[in-house]
Amino acid sequence: MSIATPINLILLSLFGVLVYMQFRPKAPTTLPQAPPPVVFRTFTPTTLLPFNGVGDQPVYLAVRGRVFDVTPGKNFYGPGGPYENFAGRDASRGLAHQSFDVEMLTQDLKGPLDDLKDLTADQLENLQGWEERFSEKYLVVGKLVAEGDPEAPKS
Repeated sequence: MSIATPINLILLSLFGVLVYMQFRPKAPTTLPQAPPPVVFRTFTPTTLLPFNGVGDQPVYLAVRGRVFDVTPGKNFYGPGGPYENFAGRDASRGLAHQSFDVEMLTQDLKGPLDDLKDLTADQLENLQGWEERFSEKYLVVGKLVAEGDPEAPKS
């Protein structure tokens, strides 16, 4: 009886293929590029305005003084999206009122921030829901202060 039977040759060939597959050279693994780090900073309404998603700019919006990077939701908050009015702006009043109208935005960017004191309990609850949603989904990249505030960035 010979070792070189057809079944043994097939098994030896299969074993050789399996060993080759296990130890063959593999292509180096490349990791995806991480996004650049975002540094927490202080914004004023005028320094926040350019972060509206136009071009390659990220999309930021402020809610109750906290600035969120909503760039991952650019199709909603960026140009052409349903919430595009809020990009680069303080969206607190509009979110509280569930209104996307331009009238909900502070027109005087050099003036004081909207204190939201005239909001009803339902509107404040609505705003809190939005703020919680943003906190769960997006990074806080800064805070919003009024022009002339001691913490305001120097131009």
